Amino acid sequence: MTFEDFHAITSLRYTYALAIDTRDWSLLRSIFTDTITMDFSSYSGQPSATMPVDEWIDGCKVLFTGLEATQHVMTNPLVEVDGDSARQRMYMKAEHFLQNGSGNADFALGGYYDDRLIRIEPGWKIEAVTLTVLWNRGNRHIMQMAAERGLELLGKTPS
Repeated sequence: MTFEDFHAITSLRYTYALAIDTRDWSLLRSIFTDTITMDFSSYSGQPSATMPVDEWIDGCKVLFTGLEATQHVMTNPLVEVDGDSARQRMYMKAEHFLQNGSGNADFALGGYYDDRLIRIEPGWKIEAVTLTVLWNRGNRHIMQMAAERGLELLGKTPS
């Protein structure tokens, strides 16, 4: 593995954090392949799903528009490269904030992301993500409140 590969691969996960926290949906889109497999089952209990990346980002827009602020911290990257394929594990802590009348205004979780990546023009892209949650604290209910608030702010109706 070259330093350039390591830097390019780890930069994608850091870019993910920046894009989510700044609500830069074009930047978020830029780090993924057109079709992605997302496994957030350790958080949501929902099975892994393969979908067009734009569909997944639309869901992010709703949730994160509904939150007042977030901060995603990524650390301790481990990267393996095999030709034009790679794997990355990076530890994370995600803080979510929404003032509400039903408890604490924050929800945090920590764990790690396992990413599968491929090298395509113009460079490395994430094609699959598995989130493993090791801990959480705070008011998890703000996530559902944020999704409902996001739909309202975006002028969408619940499906």
